[in-house]
Amino acid sequence: MKILQGDWVEGRLIRRYKRFLADIELSSGEKVVAHCPNTGAMTNCLEVGAPVWLSHSANPARKTQYTFELLRTTSDDFIGINTQRANDLVDEGLNKGMIPGLAGYAGHDREVKVDSGRLDFKLYSNDLPSGPSGFCFVEVKSVTLLESSGIGLFPDAVTQRGLKHIEILRGLKQQGYRSVLLYCVQHTGIQQVYLADKVDSVYAAAVRAAVAEGVEVIAMQAAFQPPFGWLSRQVPFVINVLGSL
Repeated sequence: MKILQGDWVEGRLIRRYKRFLADIELSSGEKVVAHCPNTGAMTNCLEVGAPVWLSHSANPARKTQYTFELLRTTSDDFIGINTQRANDLVDEGLNKGMIPGLAGYAGHDREVKVDSGRLDFKLYSNDLPSGPSGFCFVEVKSVTLLESSGIGLFPDAVTQRGLKHIEILRGLKQQGYRSVLLYCVQHTGIQQVYLADKVDSVYAAAVRAAVAEGVEVIAMQAAFQPPFGWLSRQVPFVINVLGSL
């Protein structure tokens, strides 16, 4: 299990506003403003009064001392609010060989530059050829939108950035590299992942086109026990349009 960051404190959600801010009442009764590191709509994630966990920073340069990390819903599901933690969870999963299909590589680098941008991970193996086939590029996306009956959707808002990453993965695959889109499911109520066609049909079409060209998709569910988080298991990624089966 990985400690996600520093000292954590518990409280209750009052509101999220201006996208990146949240008012929280701590268990001590003190009301604080926390940074909410999530660019998505966070649909169905923010229950007023829900228990939440914040990490604390003593950095005097920060405008807010607290970061909104985790929320527990009335159905006792945990939701990882901080999308940046998805990469930390995947990093630990890679180090421990816990991700099916990505175990066995000699090592990996984070935040790697490629010709047309940047991706989250580059995996390499000493036992593979030195050319493109000896490397694997991985882009991580955090999934928190629970539709119903355990169905998770991505994205929860139109994502130009996500679309760019798909095009980068497609380009690398065309050059002979292994390319993987990894959905880190940070909602413990999600049991399978679909593309959110009704939210961003362009992104959904781009993912399907990339998969047709050989880009792989892996979905891994996270588990939480504040202040710990870890990847617990693989869940199905369903490429079909939701409702078409």
